[in-house]
Amino acid sequence: MKRKTIFTAMLVALLAITLLGCGGSNKLQTITLTIGGQGGTFNLQGIGGTLQLKAVGNYSSTKTHDLTNVVTYTVIVDPANGVDTYGNALLPPPQTVTLSNTGLLTAVEPAVCTWVDPSPDPDKPSWFISGDYQITATFDGVTSQPVFVAVASAAGNPSFDGVTVNNPQELCGPN
Repeated sequence: MKRKTIFTAMLVALLAITLLGCGGSNKLQTITLTIGGQGGTFNLQGIGGTLQLKAVGNYSSTKTHDLTNVVTYTVIVDPANGVDTYGNALLPPPQTVTLSNTGLLTAVEPAVCTWVDPSPDPDKPSWFISGDYQITATFDGVTSQPVFVAVASAAGNPSFDGVTVNNPQELCGPN
């Protein structure tokens, strides 16, 4: 009788540990947001130009799951970097950029250039981002790291300082 009770208690304990271990081992820890499999800063070129975001959930069980179509995306003007090539404040989405619920980012009117070339030599551009949009993805209470998107859908500034014509073709960003 005692062996049966001890065996049952051990079986119940083992079952409880197993169930608790399984339930706790599949918790969403982080979301990695990328474009083309990479993080960082990207360039959205031309009106109608697109970039496809990918959201990957990283779970405590070390498994990953594609969450691209189930996360909630947020796109805002980068609070630390929010002007166009002329120094004007970037317009908030859905102006200039739109973002679908499947993670497709699209450049729309009004066009904008968020790149500046401060090089005085028109033959040797040195592109820097004057402003960008910040995008995150959220699911199950977890928010991804941001990715940053510069936009090159309008002509660039022909003069970085208002005097020197260093960009006579009015290019916008690296090609």
